[in-house]
Amino acid sequence: MTATIKSTLEQDKMRVAGRLAAGVLDMIGEHVRPGVSTGELDRICHEYIVGELDAIPAPLNYRGFPKSICTSVNHVVCHGIPGERKLRNGDAVNIDITVIKDEFHGDTSRMFFVGKPGILGRRLAQVCYDAMWLGIRQIRPGTCLGDIGNAIQTHVEKNRFSVVREYCGHGIGRGFHEEPQVLHYGRPGTGMRLEEGMTITVEPMVNAGSRHVRLLNDGWTVVTRDHSLSAQWEHTVLVTADGFEVLTLGAAGP
Repeated sequence: MTATIKSTLEQDKMRVAGRLAAGVLDMIGEHVRPGVSTGELDRICHEYIVGELDAIPAPLNYRGFPKSICTSVNHVVCHGIPGERKLRNGDAVNIDITVIKDEFHGDTSRMFFVGKPGILGRRLAQVCYDAMWLGIRQIRPGTCLGDIGNAIQTHVEKNRFSVVREYCGHGIGRGFHEEPQVLHYGRPGTGMRLEEGMTITVEPMVNAGSRHVRLLNDGWTVVTRDHSLSAQWEHTVLVTADGFEVLTLGAAGP
C-alpha cells in the first residue's frame, strides 16, 4: 500500500479542486426543498460544475456511474443515483460532490434536510458530523490510520449508533480513489502512518440501526439492511507539517 505525497504545486491544485467542490454544496442547498427531484439536483449541479466552474464532475461515467453527483436519501447509505424521486418534507439527504480541476480531485459531502428534520435524523446527522471531525483532528504526521477510525467508531458507538464498515475513505489526488483506504473503525496504533503531503478523505457513514448494508440491483445504491436512517459527511484533508488542512470547507466554515 503506497500513498502519493503531493508536491507544493499539487497541494495548491488540490486546494482549488476542494474549494470548488465545497462551492457546489454551498450552491445547491437552496434547491433542496419539497417537490424537487434528485434528478433535478443532479442537473443543477452538473450545469454549475461544467458551466460555471469549468470543471469536470468526477462521478459521471466513473466505472459506469450514470450521473454527476450522488444523492442518498434517508436509508440510502451512499452512492444513490439521482432520478425521478421527489423530495418530501422531513427527508434527510446526503449530497456527494467530486470535481476534477486541472487534473486533481476535490471530494466532499454534506447532509441536508428537506423542511423540518425529525429528531432522530437531526441527532444522527450531528453525531456523524462530530465523529468526522473527531477523526479529522487525529490527523498529523505519524498518526496511524487506526487512530482516525477508532476516534470515529468510539464516538458513534457511545451514542448507540453504528459505523458502516464496507465503505471507507481513501487517498485522493490525480486519482479519484488512491491509497490508502481510510477505515472509520479500528484500533489505535494500527495501520499506515500518515506523512506530510498526503491527501485523504474522511467520510464516515453512520446508521441509526444495524451497521449492515446491502447493494441494490442497480449495482451502485447502498442501503441499510434494516431500513434504518443513515447519515454521512465528508471532507478532503491534507496532512501538513504540524497537523491538517481541510481542503473542502464551505462558505459557512466547518
